[in-house]
Amino acid sequence: MVVLALMALLFSGCLAALPDNKSLPVQQACLISAEQAVPITVEIAKSSDERSRGLMEREILAEDAGMLFVYSGERRADHGFWMYRTLIPLDIAYMDRRGVIRAIRQMTPCPSSQGRDCPTYRAGVPFYLALEMNLGYFESRGIEVGDRLSLEPSDCR
Repeated sequence: MVVLALMALLFSGCLAALPDNKSLPVQQACLISAEQAVPITVEIAKSSDERSRGLMEREILAEDAGMLFVYSGERRADHGFWMYRTLIPLDIAYMDRRGVIRAIRQMTPCPSSQGRDCPTYRAGVPFYLALEMNLGYFESRGIEVGDRLSLEPSDCR
């Protein structure tokens, strides 16, 4: 009984140490193509802890909402994301420093309890920004490689 109590205490301490991304800054943005500007709301993950936590454990993501991962330096093409402890199927757009989309990938939740068993969705291109949205979001809105993300309200015509 004492062992179970100690394990429960240790486990709750580990969970408490995970960053809580519910307090991330939220910003209005838009995805811009030649034909349209699609308004979205993004949570912005800038720190290593915020990016590591990402959308883990979330059961839903609003239709026009996503998470923007911001890096201070360029990530290599072999860098990618995984779906360990992520419950929502997602699209991810890898972008250059100006927000131009260079690659889009589809990612499915990883059912494994071991992170090492989850696939990595490599960018295939160098990137500074990554935007996760619900699976199928980019295709359903006609957003593709070459389009861009803007955080400037004046660009969201």
